[in-house]
Amino acid sequence: MDPSANGNDCKNNNCVDNLIAAKKSLKLSLEKSKTLGLALEKAGPRIEEINQRLPSLEAAVRPIRADKDALVAVGGHINRAVGPAAAVLKVFDAVHGLEKSLLSDPSNDLPGYLSVLKRLEEALRFLGDNCGLAIQWLEDIVEYLEDNRVADGRYLSNLKKSLKGLRELQNDGERIHLDGGLLHAALDKLEHEFRRLLMEHSVPLPMSSQSLGEQACIAPSPLPVTVIQKLLAILGRLIANNRLEKCIMIYVEVRSSNVRASLQALDLDYLEISVSEFNDVQSIERYVGQWEKHLEFAVKHLFEAEFKLCNDVFERIGLDVWMGCLAKIAAQAGILAFLQFGKTVTKSKKDPIKLLKLLDIFASLNKLRLDFNRLFGGAACIEIQNLTRDLIKRVIEGAAEIFWELFLQVELQRQSPPPQDGSIPRLVSFITDYCNKLLGDDYKPILTQVLVIHRSWKHEKFQVRILVNELLKIIKAVDLNLDTWVKAYEDATLSCLFAMNNHWHLYKHLKGTRLGELMGDSWLREHEQYKEYYSTVFLRESWGKLPGHLSREGLILFSGGRATARDLVKKRLKTFNEAFDEMHKKQSGWIISERDLREKTCQLIVQTVLPVYRSYMQNYGPLVEQDASSSKYAKYTVQGLEQMLLSLFLPRRERYGSFKGRSASSQFDKGIDLRRTATAVV
Repeated sequence: MDPSANGNDCKNNNCVDNLIAAKKSLKLSLEKSKTLGLALEKAGPRIEEINQRLPSLEAAVRPIRADKDALVAVGGHINRAVGPAAAVLKVFDAVHGLEKSLLSDPSNDLPGYLSVLKRLEEALRFLGDNCGLAIQWLEDIVEYLEDNRVADGRYLSNLKKSLKGLRELQNDGERIHLDGGLLHAALDKLEHEFRRLLMEHSVPLPMSSQSLGEQACIAPSPLPVTVIQKLLAILGRLIANNRLEKCIMIYVEVRSSNVRASLQALDLDYLEISVSEFNDVQSIERYVGQWEKHLEFAVKHLFEAEFKLCNDVFERIGLDVWMGCLAKIAAQAGILAFLQFGKTVTKSKKDPIKLLKLLDIFASLNKLRLDFNRLFGGAACIEIQNLTRDLIKRVIEGAAEIFWELFLQVELQRQSPPPQDGSIPRLVSFITDYCNKLLGDDYKPILTQVLVIHRSWKHEKFQVRILVNELLKIIKAVDLNLDTWVKAYEDATLSCLFAMNNHWHLYKHLKGTRLGELMGDSWLREHEQYKEYYSTVFLRESWGKLPGHLSREGLILFSGGRATARDLVKKRLKTFNEAFDEMHKKQSGWIISERDLREKTCQLIVQTVLPVYRSYMQNYGPLVEQDASSSKYAKYTVQGLEQMLLSLFLPRRERYGSFKGRSASSQFDKGIDLRRTATAVV
């Protein structure tokens, strides 16, 4: 083998080995590059993270580069700022610790609830006083750090923004920012508990109109002492947090509702009646009577109880507050409606009965005067005071006006014609009863007081004799009216009946009365004598003429003269019957109002007519009874005639069997409109 060939082969082998080695080396290098690439890829985020942390690291290292004196001083500043801030944060934690207790129901443990609430108030006062100081200290240290470049600018900027927000909240003055609204929620719960206590223990007084007289002495039970104590405790906390007005609103709402409920059973719809709805005198009388009882009950019992309770609950706050509460309760419960009703009565049409009702209203208000002054005398009750004064003024002026017009109205009635049936004019019976009432113990003192006040407004003096003289004038005017009416009748007999009727009425109904004593015994005897006189004239000029028709002259009963006697008897009986029928027909429509006078008059007529008729018929009746036409002449039996005479002069209702007895005051109760001048006095 050629050595050169062998040498070449060796050389080639070395080249291949080198290539293989280079390949392996290159492959290893590629693998290392790939591994390094993967390592670099993984290291990228870490490098970015390090890059991002470098500024903060730089800021952290910066103080090392700051001035040594500044670094030494900054510790003290930080300590002084952190102390107050830490204290404030501690109190904030305490406030949040109270949240569970204050969001619970106060009724479960009211004293405990109020104690926790007081702690919250103290904590909020501390925060209110110290938050500003802590913020100021923190602002100072930020400013120091900024001036001495010992902190990162971005960090300081964030701090300044946070402190600015805290400062703005602190300057708002709203505690809600300090406790997240916890105090507000707790106070709302206390208000709810205040209302609940009032409502649960405010019970209306059960009563009705029918039982008013029996229960007038009963007043609503006051709230239990324990309840009042709870109300006072709640009130103290609410007042401390400027919620007095809300408490008053709740109190007035609940208590006025309770009073209204107490009055609802009384059926007070009449208080809203208008002037046009007063249909007649009777409605005014009925309503005023109810009004007196209801007003007295409301003032003396319901509002009296509210007065005491307002004093118990609000006395510590001040007179103006609890008097103001009472004024609002009274107004909302209906006291103004009572006063407005009285005003409506004063606006109704003038009427004598209205005078009595005005006097009743005045008496009721006068009776309650001390109660009104005590209950509603404060400045807060000015509306009630004004309405009351206005009502009293209207009542006095209205009563005085009607009283002084009575005489004139009686005089005006003189123009009217008398009753066609000869009965007693309503004016006469009404005025006599009316004046007696005005002189009675119920009305004379009140009327005197009203007239005294009315005269004093005109700077005039009033004496009791003036009242008496005015009533005397009125009765004398009635007397003069009677004289005028007696002369107004065309029928003299009816005139006598009318005079007899009225003179007896005045004597009978005024004897033994205040008015009768005022007029005097001689005046009463004069009317009695007039009654007797007119009674005699009445009988003589009417029924006394009938017996003359039954003359016995020329009646000779013998055999030859019986026919002549029979003709005379027929003629005389016919004349008697005709005269009787005419008189009975005419007087059947006449009335004698007083039963005793009517019965006595009928008996006198019977005594005048019947004995003569009976005797005549006994003696001469047989002459005509045998005649075929006897019924034309023997028209009446003695009993039938007597019954007809005894049935005369009955009042219309009694005449038809439906009349029910009335007291003498019934005419008075019906009232009379004295303003009429052209209608009959009936």
